[in-house]
Amino acid sequence: MSLPQETSVSHNMRLFLAVIVLITPTSGETPAVHVSLTDKALHYGAYAGAQWMTDKLKDVSIPDISGEIYILFDNLHYTLMGITIENVKFPEPSVEFYPGRGLDASVSDVSVTLTGGWITRFGLIQDGGTFQMNVFNTDVTFAVQLGRGVGGHPFVTSVNCEAHVGGVDMQFHGGGSWIFQPFVSKYRDRVRGEIEDKICPQLEESIIKLDYRLQVFGVSINVSKDLTLDLGLTDDPVIDVSSLNVGLKGVIYSIKTHAEPPFAPQPFSLAEQPDSMLTLGVSEFTLNSASYAYYSAGLLQILLNDSMIPSYSPVHLNTSSFGAFIPQLPKMYPGLLMNLQLYAREVPVVSFQPGLVTLDLQGAVKAYAIQLTGAQIPLFTLNTDSKFSGKVWTAGGRLKGSAEMKNLTVTLQATEIGGFETAALENLARVGAKLAITKLNQRLRKGVELPRLKHAELTNTTLEVETGFITISTDAQISLTEDSTD
Repeated sequence: MSLPQETSVSHNMRLFLAVIVLITPTSGETPAVHVSLTDKALHYGAYAGAQWMTDKLKDVSIPDISGEIYILFDNLHYTLMGITIENVKFPEPSVEFYPGRGLDASVSDVSVTLTGGWITRFGLIQDGGTFQMNVFNTDVTFAVQLGRGVGGHPFVTSVNCEAHVGGVDMQFHGGGSWIFQPFVSKYRDRVRGEIEDKICPQLEESIIKLDYRLQVFGVSINVSKDLTLDLGLTDDPVIDVSSLNVGLKGVIYSIKTHAEPPFAPQPFSLAEQPDSMLTLGVSEFTLNSASYAYYSAGLLQILLNDSMIPSYSPVHLNTSSFGAFIPQLPKMYPGLLMNLQLYAREVPVVSFQPGLVTLDLQGAVKAYAIQLTGAQIPLFTLNTDSKFSGKVWTAGGRLKGSAEMKNLTVTLQATEIGGFETAALENLARVGAKLAITKLNQRLRKGVELPRLKHAELTNTTLEVETGFITISTDAQISLTEDSTD
């Protein structure tokens, strides 16, 4: 008797293991991102998976089954076709962390009722009808090991599997079933054994397929057209009886330069959060690596011209308007438009302190006058040093925040038009910054929705800013839909 090559059960077990394995790290580096998965998540996943499989298995397509049995003096050739699953009893599996290794899982008392049609050939006699098969009291236990593969990819391998089918009952109806039905009981153990022998090989084959996918799956994710996030695994998993704790590289690179940041993440650890399914810790290093990626690729600069200034602004980019701040400018270059090149002098630095996020910016402004020919005349360079702080929190399923300017100074770094006082320009910059922050805070108060996964919604989410990192603790509400096997 041949069985289908892969069931929806084994496919979805791969999906479950993939989530676990993709957050299982390698060794040798200090992680900038920590992930902690608790047994609360495992137990909820087992519950939700059992509910889904009970419904989904009824839609599984089972191929025809052919074979032969010896009756009296000849072989009876049979084919079971049009097989459908009429009833499923799939109790909630038990899934536990195995300290230092991976996962142990078991499910007991699984029962399935199948119906379909049968056709037989016994010598020159052909016949057909319908059948019902009950497979009951099926128990399966298996264990997988999680680890580091080549190139920092995770691997998963089966280390143990046992399956036991309690019994099989087959009833044939129609045609000449009354002739061979009495012989079915003689082969019941054979059929039970064939089903039993197929379970573990199919599970192991599914794990091999999952492992192959993990080896070819990229560990970097493009987060924008300019940046890529490296989620390479950095350490061996730390697994105890109640949680799985892993570290990820968490470095953001410029796609253009892929330059390594000239600084390293500082070690940190997550406090236990047994009441949450998942806790994510992100260090300030990750954000600063993004800052460095933009800086190293030359993306932290912008050229402002007068067309970008609102018409209602009292100040415009021309030498006449700037004469109020630099008296000699309109005398030297009367009636000319201006360009301002804004750029970062150094890498902007983000830091986390308890309850507070700060941003230090060291920028510069290079001013040009534009001749009628289009040529640019350098005028002066200003250094700007500013510091901003903010708070972030979650409320009503949204990420919200607030920001304020702590300091802003403007100094003259170089000039081609002679010296001048910068106090008035500094006041102008402060006004502009405060207007920008006011608009930013309007958006931050509304917030943005927390990320929604394809088949899960984050619930009971909390965010805390600690020294050097932030933690996000959350539960999840799983919604397994018709395309959950994609």
